[in-house]
Amino acid sequence: MKKVLNKIFSIFNHKSKWVAVFLPIFILGVFFFFITMNNVYSQTYDVERFDRAKETIRSPITMENEVETERKMRETVLSVGDRYTILEEITEEQLNYLNEIFDAVDTLTNEPKVKKGKNDKEDEEPVEQLTYEEIVYQLQEILSSEITDKVDDIVFMHLIQLEEKERTHGKEVFLKATKKVLNSGVRIENIQGAKEEVSSVIKYSTLQADVKETLEELIDFAIVENSFFDVEKTMEARKEAASNVEPVIIRSGDIIVREGQIITNEIFEDLKLVGLLNKQKSIYPGIGLTVFIIMIVGLIGYELNRLYRREELDKGKISAVILISIILIALMKIVSLYTDQLNQLYLLVPIATGVMLLKILIYERISIVFSIVYSILGSIIFNGEIPGTLNVEAGLYFFFFQMAGIVFLTNIKDRGTIIRAAFGMAIINIMTISMYILLSFEKFELVSLLIHSAFGIGAAVLSAVLTIGLLPFFETGLGILSDGKLLALANPNQPLLRKLLTEAPGTYHHSVMVANLSESACEAIGANGLLARVGSYYHDIGKTQKPHYFIENQVAIRNPHDFIEPKKSAEIIISHATEGANMLKEHKLPKEIIDIAMQHHGTSLVSYFYHKAKETDEEVKEEDFRYPGPKPSTREGAIISICDSAEAAVRSLKEPSPERIEEIVSSIVNNKLMDGQLDDTPITIEELHIIRETVCEALKGIFHSRIQYPTKEAN
Repeated sequence: MKKVLNKIFSIFNHKSKWVAVFLPIFILGVFFFFITMNNVYSQTYDVERFDRAKETIRSPITMENEVETERKMRETVLSVGDRYTILEEITEEQLNYLNEIFDAVDTLTNEPKVKKGKNDKEDEEPVEQLTYEEIVYQLQEILSSEITDKVDDIVFMHLIQLEEKERTHGKEVFLKATKKVLNSGVRIENIQGAKEEVSSVIKYSTLQADVKETLEELIDFAIVENSFFDVEKTMEARKEAASNVEPVIIRSGDIIVREGQIITNEIFEDLKLVGLLNKQKSIYPGIGLTVFIIMIVGLIGYELNRLYRREELDKGKISAVILISIILIALMKIVSLYTDQLNQLYLLVPIATGVMLLKILIYERISIVFSIVYSILGSIIFNGEIPGTLNVEAGLYFFFFQMAGIVFLTNIKDRGTIIRAAFGMAIINIMTISMYILLSFEKFELVSLLIHSAFGIGAAVLSAVLTIGLLPFFETGLGILSDGKLLALANPNQPLLRKLLTEAPGTYHHSVMVANLSESACEAIGANGLLARVGSYYHDIGKTQKPHYFIENQVAIRNPHDFIEPKKSAEIIISHATEGANMLKEHKLPKEIIDIAMQHHGTSLVSYFYHKAKETDEEVKEEDFRYPGPKPSTREGAIISICDSAEAAVRSLKEPSPERIEEIVSSIVNNKLMDGQLDDTPITIEELHIIRETVCEALKGIFHSRIQYPTKEAN
C-alpha cells in the first residue's frame, strides 16, 4: 500500500500545496459525490399540461415557490403606508415662542399700573402708567422677530386687555392643546385639521368668551407643519413587512397531484419547480449535491491548509486522511444497503474508528472537523434513499458517538487507553439511544431499548478493536509518528540511546534532565509533551562523535579545547547538531525527531569561543561561530531549545539559589527572543511566560539547596 501511495504522490512535488491540500480534497470530493449520488436523485415523470395523473406524485424536496412568495410580498409592500418623522425641534420652538409671548405680556402688565386710554376714566397713580398701545410697542421691541412678523398687533392688544387670572388659565389650556397636537405630528395635508383640533379644545373649555376669541387668533401662529415624509423609514417599514411574509413552501412529501387528477397549469409549474419532469433530467439534486460536497471538502481543505502552513502535513498524514475517509464512508454505504426503519443497523457502524485514528495519528482538531463531516454524510447515506431528506437521528448519533471517542481518548500512553475510551463511547451511545426512544411518540418498549443499546455497545467495542488493529498499519505503512511510536523510541534499549548512555553518560544525564523540563513545559501550554521528551532524549546524539569535547563528559581529564584554536573548537561544538541529525536519518527516526536535533540551537552564537577568538583577531566573522540552523519551527522544538540552555546554565552554578535560577532562565528566554531564535516558532508571549515559570519551578525542585551535614572532625 505504501508503495502504491508513493507512486501516486511521486507524480507531483510532494512539498507542493497541490498534493498537500487540493489532491486529497479532490479525491475525497469525487468519492463522496458518487457514494451519495443515489441518495439525492428522485424519479421523474413524463406528463404534460391538462393530462390526467396516472399516479399520486409527491414532492421529493422542500422548495420555496418563489413566484407565489413574490406575489404575496408585493401585496404586503403595497399595503404599507408612508412613514413620517416628527421634528422635535420645531415643536419645542413653537412652544417656546408661545411661552415667550405670554411671559412678555405678564411682565409688562405687572409693571406700574396701566394708565387707561383717553376715552377711559383716569385714576391718579403715584407712578407713570403705560397705555395699551405703549405696551404693544414694547412687545414689538422685546419679542423675537419670528413672533412679531407673524402675530398681528391686535392679538397682543387682546392679550393685554385680559385679566391676569384668565390669561394664565388660557395659557395653560392653549399650551397643553398645542403641545398635544404638535407631538402627534402635523403634516401639510392635515394642518387644517390640527388647527381645528386645538380650536375644539378651546371652544369646549371653561374659559371666558373673550379669552377663547383671543386664543383662537393665536392658533394660526402656533400650529405649523412639523412632520415630514421620511424615505428611509418608509423603505425600512416596507422591507420589514416584506421580510415578515411567510414564503410559500412546497415541502418534501407533500402531495402535488393525486391519481386521476387533472394536471392544471399551476400543478404543472409545481412539478417543474421540484424537478419531477423528464425534460429537466433531474439535474437539481446533482447541483445541490455538488454544492454540498464543495462545502464539505472546503472545510476539509481549510484544515489541511492550516496544517500545511504549520509544516505539519506530510504524505503519510495525507494518505491517512484519504484512506480513513474512504474506508469509513464505504463501510457506512454497505451497512445502509441492509438498513431500514425497523432494524436501524446504523447504530452498529463503528464510525468512531475514523476520528480516533485521526486524533492519534494527526491532531485532535482535524478529528473534530471530520466528526462533523462523517456525521453529515451519514445522515445522507442513511436517508433510506429518499431524495431531499436527512436521517437526523443517524447524524446526531454519529456525532455524539465520535465526539465521545475524541473526548475519552486522552493521554495515549498505550493501547489500554483506547479500550478505556470504548467504555465512555458505549455509555454515550446508550444515552443517545435512550433519548431517541424516550422522546418518540411511540409506546416505550424495554426490549427495543435493550436491543438498540446492545447495538451501541457493539459499535463502541468494534470501534476500539478496529482502531487498535489499524493503528500499526498507518504507523508503519505510512510512516506516521504517533504516541505509540514515540513510546517505543523512548525505550532506553534503543540502540542510539544505549550508545549515548555508554559513550557520553554526561550528555545522557543532561538529555534526561532536558526531557523532564521540556515535557512539563509542553504540557503547561498544551503542546505535545511526549514528543518533547523523546526529542530531548535524541537532541544531543551528535555529541557521541566527539563526547570529550563537551564539558558534561569531561571527567578527570583536561579540557581538549585548551589545546586547539577557538574557531576549531566552535566547529566541533556546532557540528554536533548536523552530525546528530545525520545519525538519526541513518537510523530512520521520524522527521520530527530529526528536526528537533537539527533546530535545537537554531542559528545561535557560540559566544564563548567567539569572544575568545576576538581577543586575538578583531576581524573574526560572527557567522563563523553561529549554528547553521534552521531555527526551531515547532513549539516543542522551541521549548527544548530553552530547556537545553537553561539546564546547562543552572547546572554550572556553584550555588543555584531560586533567585539566581529565575534570573538565568529569564535571561535565556529574553536572549533567544532578542536574537530572533523564536521567530519561526508558533508560540505566544503568554506561552513563553508560562514556559519560563514552569522551567523555573522544575529547576528549583531539581537544584534545591541541601543540608550541609557535620563531619566527624567538626564534632
